[in-house]
Amino acid sequence: MNEKDFFYELGKLIYRIDGVYEIYGKNSHINSPNLLWILYSLNDGKEHSQKQICDDWSIPRSTANTIIKELEEKEYITLRQIKGQRRELNIVLTESGKTYADKLLKDLYNREKEAYKNIPNPKEILEILNNLVQNLQIISNGGEK
Repeated sequence: MNEKDFFYELGKLIYRIDGVYEIYGKNSHINSPNLLWILYSLNDGKEHSQKQICDDWSIPRSTANTIIKELEEKEYITLRQIKGQRRELNIVLTESGKTYADKLLKDLYNREKEAYKNIPNPKEILEILNNLVQNLQIISNGGEK
């Protein structure tokens, strides 16, 4: 296999995985794949800034901002000032937001748990993919990190 074939097959697999999550979201009446990933991120019990979520999940800031405002209007999240930061806020699920996210994501977590059982060397796979992303970013940035 040469590099063109590798990246072609890798691209197809990435989009097929993404498609599985998108179908799950549609079947769960989640109107946006980005909403799915924002809830998924926030439901880990940690605080996340909008910038962090956008960077981690490659979500445009304007899209994330719209979704975050909608979640805030529904009182599913609260925004907290980050010490030492003037403009950046942490986003935290409220109790009703946690209930909402748990309900929407419960089946997904169960499916992931079953799929995980069949993955050999999951840590190694993540390390390889992370290395690949870092190398591609360096190349796309003209050799700068």
